[in-house]
Amino acid sequence: MHYAGSCHCGRIAFDLETDAPITEAYDCNCSLCRRRGGLLWFGTRAQLRLQGEPEALGTYRFNQQHIDHHHCPQCGIAPFSEGVNPKTGEAGVAVNLRCLPELDLAALSVHAVDGASR
Repeated sequence: MHYAGSCHCGRIAFDLETDAPITEAYDCNCSLCRRRGGLLWFGTRAQLRLQGEPEALGTYRFNQQHIDHHHCPQCGIAPFSEGVNPKTGEAGVAVNLRCLPELDLAALSVHAVDGASR
């Protein structure tokens, strides 16, 4: 499946390719996710293709500094984060599904993730 996503102003745009339709999302309660309110989908970095220049991304790291939490410096929206999966060593992404305008968020099965306890 192909999904097109972006921040609010469109400066950060990306394409996402998945093997199947997205039907599940994860709602993390860590200090950052709780504040920014994203619904997350996890995949490999190879599934996301950034449109435009990577230099357009603002990046924030906290806690153990392992995940690049990207945001648009212009509108402030955080469309995705990326890092290395500690279990597999593979580059991964966490896409904020709220940045995919064609996705029906009400149809998703949402699972709580206890990131606050980590």
